[in-house]
Order: sequence, then C-alpha cells, then structure tokens
Amino acid sequence: MTPWHRAGLSRALANVSHAFSILIAAIAFVLPGVAIAGDVPTFAVDPSWPKQLPNNWILGQVGGITVDWQGHIWVIHRPRSLTDDEKGASLNPPRSKCCVSAPPVLEFDSDGNLLRSWGGPGEGYEWVGREHGIEVDERGFVWVGGNADNDNAILKFTLDGKFVAQIGKIAPSLGSNDTTQLGKPAETALDKEANEIYVADGYGNRRVIVFDATTLAYKRHWGAYGNKPDDAKQAAYDPKAPVSQQFGNPVHCVKLANDGLVYVCDRINNRIQVFKKDGTFVKEFFFEKNTLGNGAVWDIAIWPDPKQTYLLSADGENNEIRVIKRDDGSVVGSFGHNGRNAGQFHWVHAMAVDAKGNVYTAEVDTGKRIQKFKLTSDALK
Repeated sequence: MTPWHRAGLSRALANVSHAFSILIAAIAFVLPGVAIAGDVPTFAVDPSWPKQLPNNWILGQVGGITVDWQGHIWVIHRPRSLTDDEKGASLNPPRSKCCVSAPPVLEFDSDGNLLRSWGGPGEGYEWVGREHGIEVDERGFVWVGGNADNDNAILKFTLDGKFVAQIGKIAPSLGSNDTTQLGKPAETALDKEANEIYVADGYGNRRVIVFDATTLAYKRHWGAYGNKPDDAKQAAYDPKAPVSQQFGNPVHCVKLANDGLVYVCDRINNRIQVFKKDGTFVKEFFFEKNTLGNGAVWDIAIWPDPKQTYLLSADGENNEIRVIKRDDGSVVGSFGHNGRNAGQFHWVHAMAVDAKGNVYTAEVDTGKRIQKFKLTSDALK
C-alpha cells in the first residue's frame, strides 16, 4: 500500500471514529434514560416523580429521605413550614382550593406511588418540633428525629406508625458527653450485623453516638478526629484558619460502608471525616473549602456497586451533588444547579440511592420538594 493510500485510510478511520463519538453523544443527549457504558455514575431527572399526592395534600420542607430494603422511598417533611397560601384549604375559613398538609411521614414506591403515610403527635410519646432525619431498618422499624430547640431524641416506630420506644427526651440537652440525652440529632444509620444505631448528633451536640438498636443502651461516642467532643463556643468558619479539631454544628450525617468505615458530614467545616466503627479516625476529605454560609457537605449516599466505589455528596449551599471516589475523596462528577426547575436544587438537604442507582433528593427552605434522578451510565458493575 502506498503512503498516499495509508494516509487516506487513516483519515477515513478517523472520520468514522469521530462520527461514532458524535452519535454516542447524541444518543446520550436525546435519550437521557439510555445507559451509556462508563464507570462514573451520571443521571437524568425524572420530572414525573413522584405522582401527585392524594387528598389535596402538599409537602413542606423535607427534612429527611431514605430508601428501605424493599427499594421504597421514605420521607419526613415539616407541615409547620407551610405558608398560609400553600395550606389555604386548611384555614378557617378556607383561603383557597389548595392545599392541606400531608402527614409528616410518607412512603413511596420507585414509580412515585404513595404507599403509606402517618406521623405527628400520638399517645405515649411527644412528637418532634421540627422534623429532621428518617431511617428504616430491615427489622421493620422507622427512626425519626427533629432539630427544634428541645428535639433531643430519636423516636422509633413500626412501619405503620405505631410508637415503639425512644432514645433521649423532648427536653433540654445535657451536652455532647451525656449518654442519655441527644442534642438535636440530624440523621441515623443502622448497622444490621451489630444491631447498632449510629446518630449524627447533631445541631446541638458535636459528636457521633452509638446505641444498641433493640435495648437502646448506650455503646460509645466520639467527636472530630476521634477526640472527646467539646461544647465550647467556636469561632465562625474561616477557610484560612487552621482546621477545627472539633465538629461544627451541625454534625449533619452518618453513613456506614460494607467495609466497616463510618462517614460523617461536618457540614460547616466543608469536610467528610472517616472513622472505624470504634471511633478511630482514618482520614478526611475537604470540598469547596471557601464555601461559607451553611457549608458544602450536607449528606452522603454510598454507591450500591459491589465495591461501593463512590460516595454521592449533597451540597445545599452550592446546590449540587458531587460524585466522589470513596478511596481518595477525588471528585469525578457532579450534577444539579441552583434553581427551581426540574433537576435543579434550592437547599438540597438530604439524599438517598436505591439498589438500581436511582438517586432521590429532598429540599428544605423554600424548595419543599423531592426529586428522582435516574442512572444513565453503566456504573453498577
């Protein structure tokens, strides 16, 4: 073959390769629900999820969201956050045709159908003042908390909303080293094998605390870097200052990986700290260190591939979700933007991921909604 023919063949192959790349990109753009092979998770919003609520119901600020072992999505929202124009039908006299607050706890299937709802004050317990955080374990219990001034407890219910027990009381906090009372806990995580519940504690306290999930007996607690937590007044976050040796408020999330690592959101300090289950500090990752306001690390979801390769991290100040390599904390992708259109966020507060890689998000402040993002890449192998 002459050099001229070889050059022509090379150009032809290059043109074919370029055309194929354009075709793949076009498919991904026009058909965002079609999975394209690739290791990094990518997503497209499902604007039809969830389906309209029955009974003229509406959601307020959504304080927590989780996915249970069945793939059902549970949320806890704040009825008292609704404005008069949002809850107009419930006023006396009614202000408008719509709407009435939904019960605080709701269960959906992955198609957005409402399956169950309950919550609020009841016999034998005191309901929280501002709903925050929800977790559902495989034994069939729902754990909820709050972050109003005296919301220093975690309440345990059956799936149908029957009260079972509680950790702490709806009463003043006793500080970050008390073992009987919580401090406006933000979130919980369940360790099925050890039958333990971990609490990100929280808006008032500066620690992770662990209890037996059945007897509710105290097990252990720790602060940032595994230190004893300290409730002394802290200076405002300054990205130029030395890193804080204590958690800031709130300690906003706790998540457990299959390899025994515990991930904790230190929201105001823009970092994720990683521990062993006994509280031994392992490492930390910083994100958007110049972020002020409410901080850059609001929640974490662990990617459901066999190696749990990634973390997804919700950032309610910058209103995006980062895709992070779990081993080294490097950011390999992101989605979302500040705004109120489908796929955008206003104070994305909590998130969860199901076994199929679908991501569910919850917004507070004036966001007051939940959204679903479908996996569009082949990232579960």
